[in-house]
Amino acid sequence: MPYCEVVKEHVDAETTLNNAGVKIFYRTYGHGPSRALLIIGLAGTHESWGPQIKGLTGTDQPNDDDGIVSDDDSGSGQGMEVCAFDNRGMGRSSVPTHKSDYTTTIMAKDSISLLDHLGWEKAHVIGHSMGAMVACKLAAMLDRLTLSIAIRFWMAKTPQQRAKVDLDTHYSQVERSSFDDYLKERIGTNTRKDVLYEQYVKGISETGMQSKDGLDGQLNACWLHKITTPETERIRSAGFLVSVIHGRHDVIAQICHARRLAQRLYPVARMVDLHGGHLVSHERTEEVNKSLLELIKASGVKKTATDWTNLAMEDPGYFQRRISLIRSSSEGKSAASPSHFIVEKFHRCLLFLFGLLVLVYEYARRALRVVKPIKVGPSLT
Repeated sequence: MPYCEVVKEHVDAETTLNNAGVKIFYRTYGHGPSRALLIIGLAGTHESWGPQIKGLTGTDQPNDDDGIVSDDDSGSGQGMEVCAFDNRGMGRSSVPTHKSDYTTTIMAKDSISLLDHLGWEKAHVIGHSMGAMVACKLAAMLDRLTLSIAIRFWMAKTPQQRAKVDLDTHYSQVERSSFDDYLKERIGTNTRKDVLYEQYVKGISETGMQSKDGLDGQLNACWLHKITTPETERIRSAGFLVSVIHGRHDVIAQICHARRLAQRLYPVARMVDLHGGHLVSHERTEEVNKSLLELIKASGVKKTATDWTNLAMEDPGYFQRRISLIRSSSEGKSAASPSHFIVEKFHRCLLFLFGLLVLVYEYARRALRVVKPIKVGPSLT
């Protein structure tokens, strides 16, 4: 079985952090000049990428299977090789026992080790849920192409419980005016929900439930995840395009968060919102795969960010513009004229006074609410 041993991080001669003995299980599919790394979400395995692996490569047979020829002669896979893997803490990969061994930054470094192990100097990076968080961290570290989708989590003790929670949270549960309810569609004598439930229970039983250490660690990684402003700037200036794909009916990660991420990455990002839930990659497979192929094609022809994005630049507002101007002038104040310096000091005072007035008003409003007499109606007795 193919494994990648994660590169160890040395702090000093006596200390080794995070990665001692960690092995990542992976599989590759298809062949071609383009490469894509697929990073799955919390408690998921590489097998969760099945619809995208088939759509991108034209095959669902791993390259390490004996006697399998994975070259895509049909043209549907666009001549691509993809790698899907189990994150640390899940599937056949190692399960560190300490929460500190799980952060999205550490897991991004796992991905880098895997890319180095494969000998891939460049790759499209596609992440789902927690995998999208990892992909953002990876994009801030390296010149890679990134896709972001969502966030998901669950707490279940048996395959049956886990399957039920997955179905309740991964797919859209609302009626759609122009779309049939995905889970209520009939497949023979059963509904799609019944069929998926049996498939989920079988798949989870075969791979095994996630261990407590793995689940706690991955949840810890999600909880601590944050993309800083410098990281956002590095992604925007790295020279690659981004697609943020999200289901409109996602009950775990609302679509407003995806739109906010896309806007932060303007102008290199495109927002793709689809009629689906959290697992939109399965619910709207054709549309997601089409969006992925469009992203890969646009990257190949080196399309400019302004031609790629479907977002508009947001007006930061007066106060944000003033703060930005003050910061920029402060950085270069040695070259500023005395009059300009005085004006900027004056604006700082105004901003401070405005903030102070807002604070006083808020405290006064709360105080009045406490001491305000309460009207009592006539007694009923």
